Amino acid sequence: MFNLPLQKRMYFIPAGCLAFILFFTVFGDKGLLRIFELKQDKDKIEARLADSRDDNEKLKYEIVALKSDRRYLESIARKDFGLVRSNEVIYQFPQQKKQP
Repeated sequence: MFNLPLQKRMYFIPAGCLAFILFFTVFGDKGLLRIFELKQDKDKIEARLADSRDDNEKLKYEIVALKSDRRYLESIARKDFGLVRSNEVIYQFPQQKKQP
């Protein structure tokens, strides 16, 4: 088969086993590449979680302001619903187009 001495042929078996183990260590289901991908996914999810927590805190502050701050509630009513007091007059001016 091979014209190599027996001692040199004996190195192929451990080398083959080592290559097999190395292949699955890098490319297997639990290999280094998969671990790297999972770490990236985890970092993205943690970033989204931090953003969601920030949004949640802002909404909590807005809820408290809507329940307790009458001026904030009035500003929302004026801005979003166009409400005015009975003694106020609203002036509306046409939008001017900007010339280039």
